[in-house]
Amino acid sequence: MSYQKRTAMSLAAAVAGSVVLMAAPAHAAVIDVNYQCDTPIGKKSAVSPIDITSVKSGSGYKLTMSFKKGVSSSPLALGKGAMKPSALVKLGGAEKGTVAVSGPANSEEIPANTPIKISDLSGTYTPKGSGKVTFTASTLTIKAMGTTTTCTPSNSPKPSLELTVAGSGGGTTSTSDSGSGSGSGDSLPKTGPLDSAVALGTLGGTVLLTGAAGVLWLTRRNQRV
Repeated sequence: MSYQKRTAMSLAAAVAGSVVLMAAPAHAAVIDVNYQCDTPIGKKSAVSPIDITSVKSGSGYKLTMSFKKGVSSSPLALGKGAMKPSALVKLGGAEKGTVAVSGPANSEEIPANTPIKISDLSGTYTPKGSGKVTFTASTLTIKAMGTTTTCTPSNSPKPSLELTVAGSGGGTTSTSDSGSGSGSGDSLPKTGPLDSAVALGTLGGTVLLTGAAGVLWLTRRNQRV
């Protein structure tokens, strides 16, 4: 194999490695959320593990909020299609505000006095700024048979998802680091190994590109001489 071919293969491998590192900016975790619910028959509480995932969609992200356990309950059986859930996802880090997510009505009857299983809730998040953004479970709303139940997290849950985004609003927003995963999700976790790996992978690819270009230029120059 010629020297030029070996150099080209090494260059391609380094660039591919950098691309793999750059393509994994998301970090997700399943977080226990202690909901305190105001129902038509009084206050109820329930803990449900929740995760929030994302899929890139055009200029934004499709968020999916999944409940691993049921919350609240009804003294009466809820027939098919009688219950409609929705929720808010709180933004932190480089962005502030909330994203509304909602899901389909129950596809099967929910027996009386049993935890209400919430279907996956989804919504679209479009970045305005750039930087690391955290996503934390917030208020859950359940509408059923003309009534509304509002459930609020009481245990200051940590973020379920963190994304590194690039919005159309300008450069990276800097925030102070007050510890890893604060309860409200407003502060950013400390920079992890992934960020360092991405930086090193990018730097390595750049250095190798420069070095390979120099080698190829010198080789061609020697051939001409």
